[in-house]
Amino acid sequence: MREGHGHRGRHGQREHGEHREHGHHHHKSAQTFRRGRALAFLEKLQVTQATLKRQLNDPELESIKGVISGELKATESIMDEFIHMFQLHETAAEEQAADVNPNDERA
Repeated sequence: MREGHGHRGRHGQREHGEHREHGHHHHKSAQTFRRGRALAFLEKLQVTQATLKRQLNDPELESIKGVISGELKATESIMDEFIHMFQLHETAAEEQAADVNPNDERA
């Protein structure tokens, strides 16, 4: 029995040591992965925002303009909170700059 208990102890130490040696690299790649997922979700929110803006200008949807406007405000609020929570300010600024250029070309 003692050998089994000792084995588990060594195993735990070995895992801990391995984690410590590679922990920094693992932490950085996990952080990059999470940031990538956050950026993908922000992009999804931006697509939703663009869709709602187009729908606001669609004469066929005039009867539900209030609902669409409310959804747009809610989406933008979620985006603002998400950007703040995940510190994505640089990315949001880059996206807004990209959005401004196409608008300037249309005007």
